[in-house]
Formats: sequence, C-alpha cells, structure tokens
Amino acid sequence: MSLLVVGLSHRSAPVSVLERAALNADTQAKLLQDTLAAEPAAEAAVLATCNRIELYADVDKFHAGVAELSTLLAQHSGVGLEELTPYLYVHYEDRAVHHLFSVACGLDSMVVGEGQILGQIKDTLARAQELHSAGKLLNDLFQQALRVGKRAHSETGIDRAGQSLVTFGLEQLAAGQSVDAWAQGKRALVIGAGSMSSLAAATLARAGVAEVVVANRTVERADRLVEILNEAGTAARAVAMDAVADELTRADVAISCTGATGLVLTAEAIRSAVAGRTPTAGSEVPGSTTPAAGKAGSDSRSAETVRGGFSVEGEAAVAGFDAAALEQHGAWVDNAPGEQVRPSEAETIAALAVAGRVPEMRRERTPEPVRQVALALLDLAMPRDVDAAAHRIDGVRLVDIESLADASADAPMAADVDLVRTIVADEVAAFGAAQRAAHITPTVVALRTMAADVVASEIARLDGRLPGLDEKQRAEITQTVRRVVDKLLHAPTVRVKQLAAEPGGAGYADALRTLFDLDQETVAAVSRATPHEAEGKNRGPA
Repeated sequence: MSLLVVGLSHRSAPVSVLERAALNADTQAKLLQDTLAAEPAAEAAVLATCNRIELYADVDKFHAGVAELSTLLAQHSGVGLEELTPYLYVHYEDRAVHHLFSVACGLDSMVVGEGQILGQIKDTLARAQELHSAGKLLNDLFQQALRVGKRAHSETGIDRAGQSLVTFGLEQLAAGQSVDAWAQGKRALVIGAGSMSSLAAATLARAGVAEVVVANRTVERADRLVEILNEAGTAARAVAMDAVADELTRADVAISCTGATGLVLTAEAIRSAVAGRTPTAGSEVPGSTTPAAGKAGSDSRSAETVRGGFSVEGEAAVAGFDAAALEQHGAWVDNAPGEQVRPSEAETIAALAVAGRVPEMRRERTPEPVRQVALALLDLAMPRDVDAAAHRIDGVRLVDIESLADASADAPMAADVDLVRTIVADEVAAFGAAQRAAHITPTVVALRTMAADVVASEIARLDGRLPGLDEKQRAEITQTVRRVVDKLLHAPTVRVKQLAAEPGGAGYADALRTLFDLDQETVAAVSRATPHEAEGKNRGPA
C-alpha cells in the first residue's frame, strides 16, 4: 500500500484561501482524470467539502507523488502553487489512513462529531467508482472509513461533542440568550432553498419566529419549502431573488446559503436595509472587528440523523415539521438539474474541535462593543454570500464560517472524543494488517497453483508408468499426494500471512517467490484479478 493524501482544510488554511480553492463537480472530475494520467498515481479520489479539499491517490513514488498531486491541486483550484503550498498537508500510508478515519468520525471537522461528513465520504467513493478512478485500495479504504465513522457514532457519544452548524450560528447571533427567546416574534429571511437552508428555516420556525420568507433563484423550489413550513403552522411565503433587498429592510434575521459565486448581500444593500432602524444604524463602526463568539455547548443536541444527503438535527430540529418532507425537499433541490446548488448546502452540519487547530490561523479578536442589533446575519455559504464588510456596519451582527471557526476554537471537547480516537487507532492497525496480508495473497495463491500443477503432472506421469491402475486406486494415490503437498504447504503459508500482516512484513512475499522460484507473471496475473473481484464486492450500498 502506498496511499498518499495531499490537501488543505479549515485547520491549515484561512477561509479566503478555501473559498478560492473550492472545486465544483466538473473540476473534481477533471482533477481525477488528470491524476490518473499522471505517472505516479494508479488510483485517485477527491474529498471536497466547504471546509476541506483532499486528493487521495495510490502512488508508487512518495516524493514524485507529492509534487504531482500538489501541482494538480494548484492547477485545478486556480490558486498558484507557491501560494497554495504553505497551506497544504501531506499524509502517507498509515498516517493517511489515520487521517481519513479521523475525518470520517468527525474528529477533524470544524465541529467535532459531525455526521454529515459520512455522506460526503460516500459521495466521494461513488464519484470515484463512477469515473473508474478507484481500484482495490481506495475502494477498501473508503468503505472501511464509512464503517469506522458509523462505529464511532454508534458506540460512543461523539454526537454530544458538537451541534448543528445552523444552531451553533444562531447561538452566536443570540449572544448569550437562548435561541428560542431571541427568535420569538422576529421576521426571518432565508436565502436559498437547499438542504442547509431547509434546516435553517425549520430551526427558525421551531424557535418561534413570526414569519419566514424564503428567497431563491427558482421560485418553485422556494414554494415547496414554504408549503412544508405552512403545513407545520408557521407563516411563510416565497419570493424571487430580486426581492431580497426589499425583504431585507423588513427582516430581523437573515440566513444565506446559496451556490452563488459572488456576493448575494453587499455591504451597501445591508447598510440601506438597516438605515434609520436605530439612532446610528447603517453607519460605519470605527475599529470594528468580527464579533467574538461565545463558547459552544458540548451537549446541546440529540444525535444527528443523516438520510440521503440531507441532515436534520435529530427530532428536536424539526419538531412540528414533516421531517420526511423536508428531507425529500432537500434531496430534490440538491439533485435537481439546472440551477447550480453547491454541495456545501448539504455538507456542513458540524461542531468545532480544539485539537489540531493551527495556532497561527487564529487571530485575537477584541470584544465587540455592546450595541443595538437591528439586523442579524448568518452566512453559511462557501464562498461567502454576505460581504464581510457588514461587520463594520452599526446595527448589524454578522456570523459567518470564519467567525464560527474562531468561536469553535474554545468549544469544549466531549470525553467521548478519546474513545473515538482509540477506535480510530485500532481500526488503522487492523486496516494496515489486512492490507499487508492481502499483499501476500497473490504469492500464496501462485504457490498453491504451482503445487497443484506439480501434483497433476506427477499423477499424469504415474498413469503412463502404471496404466493398469483402476479408478479407485488412482483416486486414492491422487488424494494421498495432494494431502502430503497440502500439509507441507499449510504451516509456511499460514505463518507467512501472519508475518506479512505485521509492520515491515511486505518483504515476506518476495522471499516466498524467491524460495519457490515462482513465476512472476503468474503472481502478477493473480494480483490483476484481485482488484476486480474486490471492486465488485465493494460496489454495494455503503
């Protein structure tokens, strides 16, 4: 196994770099094709979310692989290699396996314990299989990562370590109040109608807002979400995107999560929307910084349920709503042709981790002066939907991905995280042992094939020398010879598999081939057959 991963994430790169490096579906496909065309790589997969971009590959040369994968990431992301390199991390072999398993368990997420990453890993594997870029190694790796992630969620309380990004963002906007108390009677504007926006609308409605207005480029999609909200007893209506500026003037809180590549809410539009609401609303705040966010609760939600690409924050998040209808709506929007909906809409249910954060990526933030808030903005999009300059507008509180990351740096970690780390360590060791043992299997198969050929040859020779043997005698002799060969080979082949599973055991396959003078082409033929068999076995539902 020569697994290599090169990537960048919220731990290694600022949001501004992640925004620029974001890969759409077409770019991901081209990246996979170009990676396979590169000399060092035999298999490839791309894990791309709003908080990470990682390229996995089976390479035959470490240094050449790192250079090639880094260059390809830079070329397809549009960020120059020199600028991108300081933010890249590299993991190799067992460390690469450990990294993916940790990601699958939510340990490396912006928010510890997120379950949405499992859906993203499943999508990554499906995309690689569809493009025929995943062979035996990556099929085995990603299938096992899914199992490890599910095991972590079922055997530990890792879910309690984090919370929905929507709920966490609303808590930051509430600034110390409970979300329910803060939201009571407010008028809410939700921009976008995908999975994340659907969850945001349901959460606001459950919290008791007076009205939810849903704006979307395709009004039909907004109408479907509004219908669900109305059926649950919440006043809601749909508007076109060109009505956002007007609706913003009446809104108390706005949440935006779209697939737009440019800003949806400019500083000028926000300034106009709040002008006159408070004595100084709409004016610039001298020396204003991004709001310092409070600590996240470590046990604030029930276990998250992930269904078909749409996450709901347990029953609590959709109390009073038709959860199945919300999920169906989210899946319909995310999979609908036409309007581009970024995967980030269905990607970011998470809670934030302390361990492993890059200190230099955190900057000190001075506490925000206490001031009256006329408009609260939550930007869950990547790239951002809301102009960051809104932080400097008096009467406006903006919480975005960057400020959520900073807020999460001090979020308390659940004790269950240690249990998950133990699971990951055990699973990495087991996966490595299985891969090393599998490496010697073709050689063992070739050895037994050679032995069977020798037995067949000798029996044929015996038939020529003793043509008078009857069938019963011939069968008994044949069986005896086979038993002798099997007994002679049993101990060495079992032992060599055990030795090969240990660290540094890869050389036993070479030793076996040398000792028995095995035909290299025979071994290679068995090796070529194995990935196809494994691939067929692994293509079932994850």
